[in-house]
Parts: sequence; C-alpha cells; structure tokens
Amino acid sequence: MRLYLINPSNSLVSIVRVRESHWNRYRVWKPLSLMALAGLTPPEAWDITIVDENLGAPDYPAMPRPDLVGITAFTSQAPRAYEVAAHFRRLGAPVVMGGIHATMCLDEVMEHVDSVVTWEAEGVWPQVLEDARHGCLKRRYDGGLAKIGDIPPARHDLLPARYAFGAVQTTRGCPLNCSFCSVTAFNGAHYRQRPIADVVREFQLIREKRVLVVDDNLVGTRPEHIARAKDLFRAMARANLKKEWVAQATINFADDEELLALAAKAGCRGVFIGFESPTPEGLRELGKKSNLLKGRDFRASVRSIQRHKILVVGSFILGLDVDEPGIGKRIAEAATQYGVDILNALFLTPLPGTRLWDQMRSAGRIVLDAFPEDWKYYTLTFPVARYKHLSPDGVIEEMISCDRSFYSMPRILRRMWGNLWGRRQLLISLVGNLSYRNNLRLNRKAYADFNRQRGQGQDSV
Repeated sequence: MRLYLINPSNSLVSIVRVRESHWNRYRVWKPLSLMALAGLTPPEAWDITIVDENLGAPDYPAMPRPDLVGITAFTSQAPRAYEVAAHFRRLGAPVVMGGIHATMCLDEVMEHVDSVVTWEAEGVWPQVLEDARHGCLKRRYDGGLAKIGDIPPARHDLLPARYAFGAVQTTRGCPLNCSFCSVTAFNGAHYRQRPIADVVREFQLIREKRVLVVDDNLVGTRPEHIARAKDLFRAMARANLKKEWVAQATINFADDEELLALAAKAGCRGVFIGFESPTPEGLRELGKKSNLLKGRDFRASVRSIQRHKILVVGSFILGLDVDEPGIGKRIAEAATQYGVDILNALFLTPLPGTRLWDQMRSAGRIVLDAFPEDWKYYTLTFPVARYKHLSPDGVIEEMISCDRSFYSMPRILRRMWGNLWGRRQLLISLVGNLSYRNNLRLNRKAYADFNRQRGQGQDSV
C-alpha cells in the first residue's frame, strides 16, 4: 500500500524561500515528526514517501494515487494543509491529519480531513495504519503522551540530501509553561528523555554533518535533568560522532561550566535561547520565570557559553503590553549588549492552546480571525493581534527598526571580528547574519503585501 506523509508549506514564511535566498537553506529544518512516523511504519506493508513542501511542492496530480495520506501542520500551515487534503480526498484517498493545530483546533480540522490524530501520534500510529488497511479509519485517534523510550529511530533515508542540517530529538516536554508557548499544552510539563544509547545510534544514522536537536529545552531545569544531559554529552563524545549540532535551551545552560565543556566536546556549536524581553516587566508578563533569576547578568551568561566556542542565537518578542514606541531599537541594543551572535525577533502571537490565546480572545484583541484563511499569518512574523501601545503600522515599523539596527553591516562586521578573534564558528555566524540581513528586503515586501491585503492602515485593524 502507498503512504504519503506531507509537511505543507506557507509561502509567507521568508526563510523557506530557498530559491530567493541561498542562505535560507541553512534555516529550513526537516519534518522530523513525519520521519518518526515513517520509522513506525512497516516497510514490508507500506511504500512510504515523505513530501516536504518547504523544498518545493511536487506535482501532486502526476503522482500515483495513495492509499493513505498523513499531514502534519503547525497553525500557520493549516490553510495549505486543507488545500492538500482536499486534493487527495477528491481522488478518494483517505486523509489523516495530526500535529499541534489538529489537537488545538479539532472541530475545524475535522471538517477538512477524514481522520484526526490528537496529541502525540506515535502511540496510535500502528492502529491508524491497520484501520486504513482495512478501510475502517476512525474519525479521531487520541495519542496522548507517547512513551518516547519505545520509539524507533526516524527514517532519515526518506528525504533528499538537500538540507544543510539533519534533525534528532532527545527529550519532550517543558516545565516552564510560558504564556505564549504551546509546548507544555501539547507535549506536557513532564520532562521525558529518550534512552541515551538510542539517541547516539540515531545520530549515527544522520548523513548530514550538521544536526538540529529539536528538543524545546535540551538540558531541562532540574538537577537530574542537567545530570542526564551531561551523561548524554559524554556518550556522544565517546561515540566520536563527528557531528556539529545546534539546540534550544534556557539561559541556565550557561550556569554549569562542566555542562558547557561536555556539550562543546560532544559537538555543540550553537544554542537558541529565549531572552524574550529586555525588561523584567516584560518577562513577568510572559511568565518567563527562568529569566528573572535575581542578579542574572545576561552578558556574562552569553560570554560563558561563547568561551566554549558555542554561538548564541537570542530570541525576543515584540508587542508586549509593556512595549512602547522605541522597543524595536531597545531590543536590538539589548541583544547587542548581551553579545548574542544572531537575533531572532518575533511578534507576540496568540496561538491556539496557549494562555495568551485565551487572554487575547476574551479581551477581543485577536484581529486576524477570519479562520481558517487567516491562520497563514500566524507565523510569528506578522502582527495578528491588537497591541496595547503600538498601532498596526507602528508595530511593524518597530520590527523593521529592530532588524535594521542589529543587522547593519558595521554591526555584522564587528560580530564577525569577535567570532574570528574568539575562534567561534565564523562560517555559521556569517551565514546566519547574512541570511537575516538578506531577508530584510523580503520582509519589507511581505509587510507591504500584508498591509494591502488586510487593510492594515485602518485604525480598526
């Protein structure tokens, strides 16, 4: 039987426009969730094809009719997911959809597909396949929280060699429960770890030299989490994987010198850290308690990480209730002061399943609400809500000001000199900075199109 597993694209997301900017190749990640489901699919019973539309949508009419289609989608991918589902349903092929959006917007998704998998799919995927083979798919399967220790390696062989990074997962769940993040709602607060030996074996299956560790919080927050991370890094170093990898973590990653040394020895070359706001008031608004540690010196923390030849990507959110005009430059200045190598600034975006969504919806502050069509703007790169002190045009100007200031050529050159002097991943840093700088032009065009399409100049929007 023929199975298609599809990751839909969103044309509004500039980083997937690889043809427009070669640098974006380094910011397109593999659809690991689909690769994991493929690993649970018996190859003797199913002919599996994974389609990642971020590399370009295929000619679906020219493809053989499948016996089952599985689609995953974040909220911003939902409109395209429904288009793809409609095509295959017209052919009579059953379509099952899962992922965060399918879980948080179940009733909407069920209108567009034959079956929905809520929560994590691994625990019910074998049953989905068996029911599909016998033509008796249920309308809904509840996967709950998977036992990730029982999950086999993902099928890394099913995607073309066109990615700069491979992908692997070592943990799930996050205990932080920030108001804007749906990770805790979807994956739970309980921090679940895969067996270290399984992680090392899967690393060895990845053909790319560079790897993205997709964990939402690689090292966790508690002493036992940190101890496990150290054991993982020791095992990776012993295996001599010859891989360089990047990951996501909280700022506490910088607090343990042994942890940093082991991470670097295991191949860590970059870490994505959510600073979120340059002010304590903003951090309290977001529930980012981990960043409110009394006496925390962010510049010193960043330098501690960088001393181990590890780059720091700093993420900030623009549009908080405490943010006033000038916040764009303030974020750029904070990121520069902290010494981060790359800045990733995003608009405050209420996503279904988060406390922020509940708060903004109850207050009538969700402006783009013509669903499902408007989901395409929920990429974190468009302002979809009403912001307290910033007008619709003003919040966009703040974002442009932020990126233009941080990614000015003089500042890029100063960062490159610092990386050269510190012998820190000069090529990766250069690629990241040039990618963001090149996307300034794409983003300005996207904002102009957004304003025209949404009538953003009106005060009511």
